[in-house]
Amino acid sequence: MNSCKLLIKRLHSFDLPLPTYQTEGSSGMDLYAAIDEPVLIKPLERTIIPTGIAIELPEGFEAQIRPRSGLALKHGITILNSPGTIDEDYRGEIKVILINLGQEDFLINRGDRIAQLVLSKIYRVNLLEVEGLRETKRSDGGFGHTGK
Repeated sequence: MNSCKLLIKRLHSFDLPLPTYQTEGSSGMDLYAAIDEPVLIKPLERTIIPTGIAIELPEGFEAQIRPRSGLALKHGITILNSPGTIDEDYRGEIKVILINLGQEDFLINRGDRIAQLVLSKIYRVNLLEVEGLRETKRSDGGFGHTGK
């Protein structure tokens, strides 16, 4: 497995863990809620939760903020702009926009695992404007073009 260095700075909440991989094969590191008081999210409400950290990404990388599958399945808690993108040049606090798509109120406590952080290599493209594109079997077949 490839690895790279990710510089991380604690901004507050020094008692909370740094992002952590939960298993040897995990793609994402769990992010923790760096809140002073519990936050209640009612159904269909959204809120922003700070993580207490900032990062400096390696050149040519982005970080993606993704939902935790257990929160999504069990409680309907997900990330509103999923995946959220952290650009290479951002140095502010990582915050997570959570939304409750479930039917019950959901309480977030200090230190709860609220999202995952995944690093991804980014490629810059050079645009080349053309008059036409190669035809394919699909061509402009859009949403639902293959049936159910």
